[in-house]
Amino acid sequence: MAVFWAFACMFFSACNDLLFKFFAGKNRGNGFFVSVVGVVWLVVALIPALMGQTPADWKATLVWGCISGFFSLAGNLMMLDAMRSLDAGVCSTIYRLNLVPVTIGAALILNENITAIQYVGIAAACLAVLAFIPRNQNDAKRRFGWAFIIMIGAALIRAGMGLSYRYGFLHGASEKYVVVINSLFWIFGGVLYAFWRERHLMPYSREDWKNLFFLGGLSGALVTGIVITMALMLKLGSASVVLPIAQMSFLVTGALGIWLLKERLTKAKALAFILGVAAILLLTIKF
Repeated sequence: MAVFWAFACMFFSACNDLLFKFFAGKNRGNGFFVSVVGVVWLVVALIPALMGQTPADWKATLVWGCISGFFSLAGNLMMLDAMRSLDAGVCSTIYRLNLVPVTIGAALILNENITAIQYVGIAAACLAVLAFIPRNQNDAKRRFGWAFIIMIGAALIRAGMGLSYRYGFLHGASEKYVVVINSLFWIFGGVLYAFWRERHLMPYSREDWKNLFFLGGLSGALVTGIVITMALMLKLGSASVVLPIAQMSFLVTGALGIWLLKERLTKAKALAFILGVAAILLLTIKF
């Protein structure tokens, strides 16, 4: 059953990435969008939090909940911004390769060892990102530029979220209440972002508001699915088996992007996907 839940997590992640791309393509308020996602997330996260014990260390929970919440919000807003210009498969692959800075950060901050195999995985991940760089100069100006840099920044920030989770939980933070705090960052941070960066997109039409609430709610449901299936797969199976499966969601996102959004499959993009798979396997599977 663990493998089943891992594939379910992969599917939910891929669909959510594709939904992000679909919404980003409409060039409408990313801030309000993540706020709607945060509301759904909060409702679901509150249930186990209220049913369980209160945190033994409120200070650690609040500090690391806020730090990881900022990283989570910022990473996803940057990803949505980059998706306005880059393909869904490109963004999803780079985002999943946040395992590289997580591995390096864990070695530097948490004193975890990096094996020789993991160094090969880091190299494969770097080559995967380089393979996405367009060879045609005109195409590079249109697609690479700032959007590519923003996407790399989003992956680095996403790694910061993972490291802050790990460090916080090792120092007494409650995992149930940390995710509740994360959802609050999405709700209020999204609203602040909308009024700070996206005032030029307002006022919305009635149709825009309908799309925002529908797509945001759907994304919130997918995020809920990701969280639940990830918890089930890690509870029932070995992390070295189920995590690589879940992280392969970028392949499904890339395939769906080619099929549904008519994105091009180039030789360089295919090579990047292959290198991405190799990187994740080398970084996560213990040999």
